[in-house]
Amino acid sequence: MNQIKIGKFISLKRKEKNITQSNLAEMLGITDRAISKWENGMCMPDSGTIPKLCKILNITIQDLFSGETVDMKKHDKIVEENLLELSRQKEVADRQLLTSEIFIGVISSIILLSLILMASLVEMSNILRAIFIVIAIITFAIGILYALRIEQITGYYECKKCHHKHIPTYLNILFTMHNGRARYIKCPNCGKRSWNKKVLKKQ
Repeated sequence: MNQIKIGKFISLKRKEKNITQSNLAEMLGITDRAISKWENGMCMPDSGTIPKLCKILNITIQDLFSGETVDMKKHDKIVEENLLELSRQKEVADRQLLTSEIFIGVISSIILLSLILMASLVEMSNILRAIFIVIAIITFAIGILYALRIEQITGYYECKKCHHKHIPTYLNILFTMHNGRARYIKCPNCGKRSWNKKVLKKQ
């Protein structure tokens, strides 16, 4: 999807309806600054706003994603192109999230080690020492739990037995053995346990 083209299309349709940015923002319950960002191609409307925006501008969601009024003869091809683009964008976002997962894990570990070393080596009262250790453990636990949440929601896990791709529950991620990006979990499709490998593409 071309955000600049989509932004120009929103602007064109808004002006055709003789609606100002402020009027449109009021209709959608958002700020006119958000409308300006859409029209300048800086960002896209969120999923909750898109249906109402399309209704106001009298366009289809497909028109919006295409940045033009879609000819029905080209409809199927454009739908396919937009779906592929959405899939590509999700894959890029998932890669970035997985990178942030590693960063969070490393930072959490550094904080844990630093605070424990400080509690061990620096002269302080036992109460203060205990506080440092508790803060270290809590910080580490929160960081790791958040990192595991990122791992759960990004991409898919592919069953080694039947190659079915699925998103496991958070508890499956939390309480199963892992080897790098692979987890020993039960496949919801074939019901067998195996090392399910992390993949970013559904197809």
